Amino acid sequence: MALLITDECINCDVCESACPNQAISMGPEFYRIDPDRCTECIGHFDEPQCVMLCPVACIPVNPERIETREQLMAKALRLQPQAVVDACAATAASGSGAPASAAAPSA
Repeated sequence: MALLITDECINCDVCESACPNQAISMGPEFYRIDPDRCTECIGHFDEPQCVMLCPVACIPVNPERIETREQLMAKALRLQPQAVVDACAATAASGSGAPASAAAPSA
């Protein structure tokens, strides 16, 4: 499932820099999420960073882009294969269940 930013967005700029896939950018009136780049932070973090940081809770699941966890992971691997591999390796080394953080995004 990709996420989306609603018109309740106050343009606080917090979400854009938090996205590991550069899926968030300024739209005509408020921020927007590119559903082709949004992985809900799967492969990078335990929870979507934009949702965690949003002060007005205006980032729900996009009902038009329902995707499974496996589809989101495949998208993450396509977008940033090395960062996802690094995050998974760090998770395995720490013994936790899901990646808690990721390496810096590759260009």
